[in-house]
Amino acid sequence: MSLGIDYRKLWAGNAASNLGDGIGFVAIPLLAAALTSDPVLIAGLSMVNAGARLLVVLPIGVLVDRVNRTTVLSAANVGRGLLLATLALAVASGADSIALLYGVFALIGVMESAADNSSLSVVPAVVETKDLDAANSQISAAQLVADEFVGPPLGGLMFAAAFALPFAAMGALYAAAAILFLGLRVNVRPELLPVQTGSIGRDLLVGARWLKGQRLLFGLAVIGGLASVAYMIPFSILVLFSREVLGLDATGYGILLSASAVGGLVGSIIAAPLRRRMGYARTVVGSLALGALTLAGVAFTSAPWVAAICLAAYILHAVVWGICVNSLRQRLVPDHLRGRVNAVSKLLGLVGLTLGAGLGGVVAAAFGLGASFLAGGSIFAVCALVAWPLIREWEKGRPREETFAG
Repeated sequence: MSLGIDYRKLWAGNAASNLGDGIGFVAIPLLAAALTSDPVLIAGLSMVNAGARLLVVLPIGVLVDRVNRTTVLSAANVGRGLLLATLALAVASGADSIALLYGVFALIGVMESAADNSSLSVVPAVVETKDLDAANSQISAAQLVADEFVGPPLGGLMFAAAFALPFAAMGALYAAAAILFLGLRVNVRPELLPVQTGSIGRDLLVGARWLKGQRLLFGLAVIGGLASVAYMIPFSILVLFSREVLGLDATGYGILLSASAVGGLVGSIIAAPLRRRMGYARTVVGSLALGALTLAGVAFTSAPWVAAICLAAYILHAVVWGICVNSLRQRLVPDHLRGRVNAVSKLLGLVGLTLGAGLGGVVAAAFGLGASFLAGGSIFAVCALVAWPLIREWEKGRPREETFAG
């Protein structure tokens, strides 16, 4: 099925930038470890990146609604390309430092937030509404392959060959993505959108109020925040669970993560046909229930192969959930509010991840490592119970082809 040349450009640009992300997932921590042996400084990189994203997520939502989204998308990737090219030159010349790496990684977080929101907002402008599930599924599949399977080992090999090489490659990939995004011809042009003249705070309030007044979308945003808590509680201590309960070494832990990623790839393949057959309510609630069951399954096993199967099924649920919720948001949010609604939803998710990370350690320390998985599974069960009446109520007022075949 062809979704058009503009969609293919968007997909290819996303795939290129995701490959850059996957390379950086390994190369940036490796560079940090080469610059310092302080675990606090190394761990702080992720905190700085996440903190930068948290600070800018709402203003970026306003930006995405005020200007041409393809411009934001291209500029964000040009910015990332220049940052990585600068870092590559610094590494090659011996001028690199942990302070420079912190600054680059924080700015990458800002650019990534802008790229993610604008990309999500552009999808409905390059494909028909009936094709949103298929488009989001294909983008998700490319992201998984690039982030989980190709990028990390490629990043490790490049770093072993020359410290500067992976960062130069990342810069080139982001630049290629920017070129592809510049070639997009979206259906909604900025001059056709309502003019945004208020302050950033006022514009944010307009988007937040609109979202709060939408029973389905607001409910899904809150559920998404709770699901982020449920995800991070067990995954924040997964490395300890892998070592102390499953008895895996570092290699085994890597294999466990790779096996779980296979589930996500399967989820990206089945999400669209599953939704067409079962509708949004059964697909979304079924995915949340699967998340609850699989985390509970991990809690009660010490067999690595059982844990791998459960985690693969868990990631499958996460991908199906994400595709369906993104498609619903793209269907129902007016175009001129899409950036802000995406931003508010993303903010709830980031807050959930932060809370979940803190709770994961507390629960594990108080009740054991397995309890963290049970806690996460319990929250997912609650999410499923809350989601069912919300989506069913919406489906009952919609034509069957919109929730099933469309």
